[in-house]
Parts: sequence; structure tokens; C-alpha cells
Amino acid sequence: MINLLPRDGVFFDLFDGLSACAVSSAEHLRRLVGEFPNVTAGIQAIRQKEREANEFAHRALERLDRTFITPFDREDMHALVEGLDDIVDDIDALAKRFTIYHVKHLEPLFAEQAGVLVDATKATDAAVRRLRKSRKLTDLSELLIEVHRLENVGDENNHAAVSRLFEGNTDALEVMKWKELFDRIEKGIDQCEDVSNTIERIVLKNG
Repeated sequence: MINLLPRDGVFFDLFDGLSACAVSSAEHLRRLVGEFPNVTAGIQAIRQKEREANEFAHRALERLDRTFITPFDREDMHALVEGLDDIVDDIDALAKRFTIYHVKHLEPLFAEQAGVLVDATKATDAAVRRLRKSRKLTDLSELLIEVHRLENVGDENNHAAVSRLFEGNTDALEVMKWKELFDRIEKGIDQCEDVSNTIERIVLKNG
């Protein structure tokens, strides 16, 4: 069947740029964790990626506003842009809290969660890039399923980490700090799943 949908290459370039920022931000966070307590360089690198992502999002939404015929539904395009930008925003907000909260030690499982986030952003990025060439669910289903699997792994890690915090052996202030840090990294993983849901919706509408 011939696909009559318009394919604006600039839109796809912007989507790809945003998803690349998400991957890079997650990788910088994992590197920050590996270099802890030397977090300054990692925070600055993530902050730069957040600025780049904002620029990609602004350009995409501006183009969407002035383009009459778009590659797919405007609302879905808006959701895709906002979702990818939110991943980077969440990572940036998380990284800043290492200095705001004067974090002195790393909790077990946080490094593992950082790895899950990297894997989730990479699977999301691969799915975003396939939108340029395909609207077939079969071409993207493996990646979308992987994002959902990683979100489940993230949930399990978060539950285990929070349970450990509340065992009673951790100072109350440290519990408060790390509860939020774990919740924020899980939110980043959840955002990847939200983006994958948006991609699935796009494919089902336009396949």
C-alpha cells in the first residue's frame, strides 16, 4: 500500500535531536554516578543537554505551528516533542539535587537504576528514529516492548530501594533525600514509557 502521508524531514531531524539529547543526558548521569563524589562536570554536561533539548523542542513546536500538512497528527507530534523534552528535564532536575541536597554517599541500586535509564532512552531513541522510515507496528514492536520491560525493571528496583530506606537503619534526612532521588530517576524511566506509548499511538493511526 502506498503511504500518502507527507514526510517532512526537518520534523524527523528535530525528533532525532531530542531523543539523542535524552540518551546523552542519561549517559552523563550514569557517568556522574560512576565519578561520584565529583559530580560538577556531570551536572554541567547534563545542563548543556537540557538547553539543547529546549532548543530542539522550541524549533519543533514553532514549525508545527506554521506547517499546514504534517507527517502525522499534530497532537501526537506535540506529545512526542513534550515527552522527549520531559525526559531531559527530569534528568537535569535529578542531577541538580546532588549538590542542592549535599549528597555524601550513593545508595545501593542507584547505579543500577541509572543503567536502566540509559537502556530505556536508547530503546526510545531507536524507536523514534524508525518513525522516519516506517509506520508499521511490527517494525517497532520489539523496541516498544523493551521500553515497557525496562519500566517494569525500574519499578522493581525503586520498590526495593525505597523498602531498604525505610528499614530503619538510615538517618531520616537521608531517607528524604534518597526517596526523592529514586522517585525522580524512576520518573525519567516512566517518561520513556510515555514516549513509547505516543509512538505506538502514532503507528496505529498511520500504519
